[in-house]
Order: sequence, then C-alpha cells, then structure tokens
Amino acid sequence: MKPVFSNRREAGKKLAQKLTAYANHPQAIVLGLPRGGVPVAYEIAKTLNLPLDVCLVKKLGLPNNPETAMGAVVEDELLPDYCGNITIINQNTTQIHGVNSEQLRAIAAQAKVELRWRDRCYRSFRPLLKISQHIVIIVDDGIATGQTMEAAVTVLRRHKPKKIIIATPVASKSAIEQLATQVDDFICLIKPKYLGAVDFCYEDFTQTTDREVCDLLSQMSYKTLVTS
Repeated sequence: MKPVFSNRREAGKKLAQKLTAYANHPQAIVLGLPRGGVPVAYEIAKTLNLPLDVCLVKKLGLPNNPETAMGAVVEDELLPDYCGNITIINQNTTQIHGVNSEQLRAIAAQAKVELRWRDRCYRSFRPLLKISQHIVIIVDDGIATGQTMEAAVTVLRRHKPKKIIIATPVASKSAIEQLATQVDDFICLIKPKYLGAVDFCYEDFTQTTDREVCDLLSQMSYKTLVTS
C-alpha cells in the first residue's frame, strides 16, 4: 500500500472534513487514543472547535512480540467501580502463541501501571471530560485488529453517551465489521481489505511522544479557556 497521508496531523484535518456536522456542537467532545491517536484527534477538535481529551487505553502485546496485539485494557479512572474486568483479550491469539494466564496477568498489570502514570502526566489531575449524554468522537491513527478501540468503546458505553462515533484515517475491513455494530457511526477514509500495519498509510509515522500528547492537550485546554 502506498502512503496516503503525509502524517497524523494531515490525516486529522482530512477526517475533520467528514465530521463538520458536529462543528461547535455543545454536546460533542473528541477523545484521542494515546499516543498516536492524539495528533489526529487534535486536528479534529481544533477544526470543529470541540473540547479534546484522551481515552486511556493500552494495547497488550505478546510476550515475545510486543507489537502484536493480543488484547487491550482501559484506565481505572473511567469507572468508579472498576474491578479489572474491562480487558479485551483475543483468545485465538493467546492460544496460538501459547500465552498462559500468568503471563497475561503480568502484562495486564504492567499496562495498568503505565495507564495510571499517563493519567497523571496527560491530565495533570484534570478530570475526564463529561461523557454522559454527550456525543463522543473517539479517534485513533489507524485500526488494524480493533481490540484497543473495542476496549475503549466498551467502557465508554457504560457512561451512557448520547452517541459514540469512531473516527480513524484507516481501518481494516475486519475491524470495521467488528466495531461498526457497537457504535452509532464509523468514519474512515481508507478501508483496505487487509491492513498489515497502519504505518504503511503514512509517509511520516514517527512515534508520538508523551511530551507531544501533553503539549497538544495543553494547547486545546488553553484555547478553550480563551474562547469560553
């Protein structure tokens, strides 16, 4: 597949053109999946003049191949009664690669530690934007397996939003089929039948840093304060 987007920011601008119906909407918010989804979400939020936040979800990678997803976990803070059960696991993947329950628990525990750190780093103890009865546009830079996004959607639905809209520059056909029935709308620019890796669609897919995420969130928070 030839690159379609120069970088994540350009992809976000193109996605925003498909979401203009929500521009300046008083009940709409944009949530980016860290880290790579945040630059995309930033451009959507800036273009549509909407509040921006993160939905802290982390992929669970295989023990010997961390880049290959076998599941995902969601931050504890999204649910006050969280008991560790918002974890999406691909049983086929774990069985094929021989991942046992002890390995799975250890990897999930480490992921939750990282999510708690990111919560303190990204939000500086700011509370998550209100989700209940709001239109939530949840954004990632690409969706290959769909497990990370599925974990995010699962927990967001418990907050009873008015709508959940997935927005992503590129997604595999299987991920779209898996997720489209779980949300109110699925906005995707490129829909290859098979998506081996998201980075094939970008000329520049440099890893997004924690500092960049913090800077983008701070810029949007400042913009909101100035214009409110």
